[in-house]
Amino acid sequence: MGRGKRAIIRAAIVLLLMLPAASGSAAEAEPLDILSWGGAYERAQRRALFAPFTAATGIPVRVHRYNGSLARIRQAVTSGEVPWDVIDMQRSRGRTACAEGLLEPLSPDLLTPSPQGTPAVRDFIDGAFSPCAITHSVFATVVAYRRDAFPGQRPTEIGDLFDQQRFPGPRALQRDPAVNLEWALLSYGVPEQEIYRLLSTRRGLSLALRRLQRLDNLQWWEAGDTPVRLLAEKRVVMASGYNGRFFDAMVNRGLPIEILWDGQVQEHETWAIPRGAEQAESARKFIRFATATERQAALARLIPYGPSRRSATRQVTTHPDSGVDMRLHIPTHPLNAERAVTKDDSWYAHTHERISEYFNAALPHDAPAAGETPPATPEAPAAP
Repeated sequence: MGRGKRAIIRAAIVLLLMLPAASGSAAEAEPLDILSWGGAYERAQRRALFAPFTAATGIPVRVHRYNGSLARIRQAVTSGEVPWDVIDMQRSRGRTACAEGLLEPLSPDLLTPSPQGTPAVRDFIDGAFSPCAITHSVFATVVAYRRDAFPGQRPTEIGDLFDQQRFPGPRALQRDPAVNLEWALLSYGVPEQEIYRLLSTRRGLSLALRRLQRLDNLQWWEAGDTPVRLLAEKRVVMASGYNGRFFDAMVNRGLPIEILWDGQVQEHETWAIPRGAEQAESARKFIRFATATERQAALARLIPYGPSRRSATRQVTTHPDSGVDMRLHIPTHPLNAERAVTKDDSWYAHTHERISEYFNAALPHDAPAAGETPPATPEAPAAP
């Protein structure tokens, strides 16, 4: 055998030996650590976003869970040991975190255009872009009730939450002023456009707190799965919670509950990158991937949160497993949003600490929902 042939054979053997090593290095790519909310929401994210991202890039995703509090994020950034690369957070929290220097800046320039070529800045809904966060979904806090608790007349408006004569039974509400104060004023007949102006006054805040104080057998919840559990166990007949969690309980678990869409409070859910994230470049790749039209539509077909892209909303159809028309369960659907309130997260970003002090002082917090402990801080919302 000539030298030339032997050299070719040796080179081929070297290439063959290198192939497993190359495959192994792809599999050993540095994981992307994402801080999210758990539950049905996380299951939908894994299926629509995380697994497809890994398949497309070879970057594994590790999911961590939290309850929305900024305390852990502050501590991590201050210590210089940030264990996450991407955070799924409410826009109001994102604005506060950005103002405190806890997040990296994010530009809409990293986003993809729509399949029709519409630039992202024109395809996303109004208010989707903040200096440090990009909206990916719109979720709603709503009231759900047990159908069998009210076999005759059923609740039809948010004021029925506070009417325990016509609709008797214990309630469960989130241990946070947000949404509860809005609902309290709506129950008086205050127009949606006047809510935050009135809450900025002592009189308006006192009116709202007085309405909440008059509720009997009230249980407070923190974890996002608690309202569904309390309804399932018949410990309460009405509970506030996130529309996606209630949808999962109704459609996937067959729980006999209904959502009261009247007075739903909508809020933006965003992607953000904590300052000091080790995989910031991969984080931007993920946000670009997860906010693409196809990915947003895929998520909304699994859990009914409204996409932030108009092109994605047009692609929402039926649930891939149950065949349920997801468009009818999205908060932003015209039938559901007729009396919706858009949470003024800018107002809360400036007033939440002061409002929380009034809220905690005025309302008893020594009776948390079963299985929960009193909060470490008054700032922590629960998961969508």
